[in-house]
Amino acid sequence: MRSIVKNDNVKVISGNHKGKSGKVIMVIPDKNRVIVEKIQLVKRHSKPRSAQQPGGIIEKEASIHISNVMLICPHCGKPTRTRTGSSQGGRRARVCGLCEEMISGE
Repeated sequence: MRSIVKNDNVKVISGNHKGKSGKVIMVIPDKNRVIVEKIQLVKRHSKPRSAQQPGGIIEKEASIHISNVMLICPHCGKPTRTRTGSSQGGRRARVCGLCEEMISGE
């Protein structure tokens, strides 16, 4: 069970983008990194491949370390740590550390 999964809303707690929040686009568990929407934008220079795919400078999101983001609880709206609890079906589920509510996902 991961504490942060795809489509979670997270807040950046350290680094150049501290204080900003966004939705998780992708989680890279092997490298402990996440890609967050409109955070850590970098410019990539791409070569034209065909008429449909022209070249140019493309701005896209780069990954940031998972320890630099904190999950925003959908119930209380505050950045929080999560812990593991059990849901009604007996499965493990994420629980907000502040308001004790179940957090959906995974």
